[in-house]
Amino acid sequence: MNSSSTKDKIGLPGILVMLALVLLLVAEGWAGLRVYQLSKEREQIKIDYSVSNNITFGVFSIDMWREKITEIVDHKIGDFKVTGKQKKELQETIELQLNALITKTVKDINKPQKGLGAKLKKFAFNTLVDEEELRAPVPEFARTIVNKLSSPASMKRLKYIANSKIDSLESQTYDNSEPASVTVNRNVYKKYQVNNAAQFDQTIGRKLQAIKKMSTQYAVIMAAAVILALGLWWLVRSQTRLYTPAFLISILFALVILVVGTCSTIIEVDARMESLKFTLLGENLSFDNQVLFFQSKSIYDVVLDLLREPKPDAVLVGILLLLFVIILPLLRLIGKGMYVCYREQNPEDRIAKFMAFDLDKWDMADVMVVGIGMTYIGLNGILKSQLSGLNIQEDILSTTTSNATSLQAGYFVFTGFVVYSVILTLICRRIKKSVPL
Repeated sequence: MNSSSTKDKIGLPGILVMLALVLLLVAEGWAGLRVYQLSKEREQIKIDYSVSNNITFGVFSIDMWREKITEIVDHKIGDFKVTGKQKKELQETIELQLNALITKTVKDINKPQKGLGAKLKKFAFNTLVDEEELRAPVPEFARTIVNKLSSPASMKRLKYIANSKIDSLESQTYDNSEPASVTVNRNVYKKYQVNNAAQFDQTIGRKLQAIKKMSTQYAVIMAAAVILALGLWWLVRSQTRLYTPAFLISILFALVILVVGTCSTIIEVDARMESLKFTLLGENLSFDNQVLFFQSKSIYDVVLDLLREPKPDAVLVGILLLLFVIILPLLRLIGKGMYVCYREQNPEDRIAKFMAFDLDKWDMADVMVVGIGMTYIGLNGILKSQLSGLNIQEDILSTTTSNATSLQAGYFVFTGFVVYSVILTLICRRIKKSVPL
């Protein structure tokens, strides 16, 4: 390959190709920026949702149980009415009690008396009072009592007393979660311009769906830009003078992919209790969308978290990840650029050749891709196994859990970087051998 020959001069087609590469680079950078922004927006939305619907403020909150139980009891008291059957049963009970009282009274009077006054009372009672006549008005008296108790005024008074007792017990039952949960929900609802939990869930669902769709579209734009750039490489494979500028632009493509792949979210761990239903007083007491655990991380976040750990072994792992997954791939890109730029002036530049080719064996980006994939598979299996033990289907209690753990856009972009890096290495080796692409 003789780049100084006149036939290799850059003409109008070459200029158009370079302009097209620059435009594709701008498109890829813009799409990559949007992927990153959407990734962070999704992460913040999921954090807000997990905080607002955290199980601490739901199933594990005494205040929440108190409110739901009080609501059921209040509803039961408000709807309470005495049916005809209940009136009959109540009247029978009153009659039984009144007859028992008469029996006891007659028995006490007729037992042997010692004093003269007591004996005279016994004689007068047995002479003037007929026990059967005493029992005769019992049914009517019991009926009058029942009608009085079941009157609207009496029922209103009874409901007031019951509600007062419930309110008194409610005021004495509390934990420390209410102030925090109220503050969190007030701020979160204000942020998303909603008034209640139902509106909040609907809004979050729509936003996440829209973000997922847009992230996919922008990731496709990034991939399309790279594929078109490689296609342009194929078109200009015989124009050796374009190798250096085109390859440098290709390195910028790879740099964009690397930055987006390392800074965007790669995995979400999301374990939830979709519903908990408990039957109380014939009514359902339910908790929905309770977040058991949520965590969202990018490769950059993982490295930072490890470096901030107080344990030396965690810091060591963080340093190794930073070196082999981020710094070395970056150095390889720089090395390839240096080699292509200075291959004619100094083709035996050891530093450039080492950075461009010999660092391949130390680059662990591909290992990271496999590791993240295996981690995802392992986490999925563990969470499904653990959450399945929380699924209960009984008459009075039922629970349903879900595992929403998923790989995110950052993982697929980073995987694209690994593939694209291999392609760049192949192109660089062809340039090294002075073989037309």
